[in-house]
Amino acid sequence: MFRGPYLSVSLALLVGLAACAPVFAGEGVKLPDPALDPAAAAGDQVAVLAGGCFWGVEGVFEHVKGVKKVLAGYSGGQARTANYDDVSDGDTGHAESVQITYDPAQVSYGQLLKIYFSVALDPTLVDRQGPDRGKQYRSAIFYATPAQKQVANAYVAQLTAAKAFDAPIATQLVPLDKFYPAEGYHQNYMRLHPDAAYIVYNDAPKVAALKRIYPGVYQPWAGEP
Repeated sequence: MFRGPYLSVSLALLVGLAACAPVFAGEGVKLPDPALDPAAAAGDQVAVLAGGCFWGVEGVFEHVKGVKKVLAGYSGGQARTANYDDVSDGDTGHAESVQITYDPAQVSYGQLLKIYFSVALDPTLVDRQGPDRGKQYRSAIFYATPAQKQVANAYVAQLTAAKAFDAPIATQLVPLDKFYPAEGYHQNYMRLHPDAAYIVYNDAPKVAALKRIYPGVYQPWAGEP
């Protein structure tokens, strides 16, 4: 992802074509349901996940039935560095993350993790996704409760035992300290800039994979065909 409030389309396309074609798994992979996925308490729940540029992860989960709201932001560092300029330096401890507010009566935490590992990122990559490089682009599950930690640990173990991926899962499981919403121009970026070259090449295929692999959980944006 490129610094500044708006993409240079030509630069994004050049970098994307040169850097991420060998590593981007835009087709996704169908995964089993989590064996451990206990029902959550009634009422809205929150999950915080990181997996590369937050634009694409946000766009994927905005298309999941039962998800009420997704915010792009930062997790893992301090409040004073929770801004795009500082986080882009890669040394703040923050990861670009999304905060997902969802209805557990419609979609479970385990199902969100299945979608996350399946189409939102390549969980075998370390500190990179697509054309983006740096610790701020690491994959991480920021668990907020002991139950979330238990489900995440069990699902990683399940996928590892099943050899779901060709390489070890590199996703970190870390306790959530705090989530800091990103600047306004990062929110709903995929929805507002669907024709940006970065989105077309790196993120639209993730949403297409969600629709193809898990049509029962897919929901379009308002006004989207």
